Parts: sequence; structure tokens; C-alpha cells
Amino acid sequence: MTRNFMSFYIEGFRNMRLGRALWKIILLKMLFIFLVLKLFFFPDVLKVHYDNDLDRAEHVLRRLTQLNGTVDNTALLPTTK
Repeated sequence: MTRNFMSFYIEGFRNMRLGRALWKIILLKMLFIFLVLKLFFFPDVLKVHYDNDLDRAEHVLRRLTQLNGTVDNTALLPTTK
């Protein structure tokens, strides 16, 4: 059963011509999009603010072990005049 299932998809991909080109385009676009998102929208904040791995690990451990009520979210609130 599994062998028939696998051979169905293998033969299908082997025989397609236009589909291969479309899959290559899709994969290239996804690779480009994820690289752009990673580089420009998700910077490595820990590497910027902390000098070594020990400080980064301590910060992450502190943030993970904080209780819900002790997190300081005041920086996220808009200031009122």
C-alpha cells in the first residue's frame, strides 16, 4: 500500500514538465521571502543587547520563569499627555 502511494507521487513528479518549473519558482520565491523577512524584520535582538552567551541565557531564563503578574509591560502602553 505504502509502496503504491510512493510510486504514484514519484511517477507523477517524474512525468510533469510545467509543474517542475512552477515548483522551482515557488521554492525560490519562498526562499527569497524567508531570507528577506529574517534579515530585515527579525533582527537578533539578544546579540545586540548582550555581549556573551551566558548573559543571553540568563536573560531568556529570567523571562521564561517570570510569573504572569510580574512582567513589566508599561513600555508597550502609549503615553498620555
